[in-house]
Amino acid sequence: MHGHDHAHHPALQHHFSTMSQQREAGVLGMWVFLLTEVLFFGGLFITYTLYRMWYYEAFAAASKSIEITPGLINTVVLIGSSLTMALSVRASQTNQRKATVNWLIATIILGSVFLGIKVYEYADKFEHHHVPGPSFQFASEHGAEGAAHEAAPAEGGHEVTMGPDQLQRTTQIFFSLYFVMTGLHALHMIVGIVILFIITWMAHKGRFDSEYHAPVEMTGLYWHFVDIVWIFLFPLLYLVERHN
Repeated sequence: MHGHDHAHHPALQHHFSTMSQQREAGVLGMWVFLLTEVLFFGGLFITYTLYRMWYYEAFAAASKSIEITPGLINTVVLIGSSLTMALSVRASQTNQRKATVNWLIATIILGSVFLGIKVYEYADKFEHHHVPGPSFQFASEHGAEGAAHEAAPAEGGHEVTMGPDQLQRTTQIFFSLYFVMTGLHALHMIVGIVILFIITWMAHKGRFDSEYHAPVEMTGLYWHFVDIVWIFLFPLLYLVERHN
């Protein structure tokens, strides 16, 4: 009996060692991927910051035209989804199969709510002709605001001299960056939801336990990263000059 146990012990040890190595490789791979994503979004943030410095008045006027409530709701929704994602990781680590599935489903629902609100916001931009292109209209709708911006000294005390044509051009830069940044973020969300569906199905089939739950952890890392990107996007795009 003792010999029998001893014969199987090295094989068992090798199995756990292999799983541990696979998990470490997976975690490293995910961090490397997230690092490239940080550099990618970082480039966009730097571009946005430079344009915002150059055309502050136009960016402030364009930012004020965005409805703040959907953005606020989406921020709360995403923070909630980060919590449900963390709870699903914890449940998978402690052999709670049903709880893992339920928390993953909750994360999918919250992610879908976020995308639904984003669709509403985009529809609003189309309706008000705030989509960059031939039909873009900003100055006509915000003419009074634009005129006020021209007459009044800016925050730093310098005069703002921006004609309607320049306001049209520079606010279009803001909305171009708005659509690129929020669009790429939404694309990452869609990818995340697809992965979550696969992970949820695997969890339902009982693929994860306290020994093997790396895919849930990897998905959690990705999802938290996407949430953090939004935490930066929200104030940058929605709160340019809200204190006024």
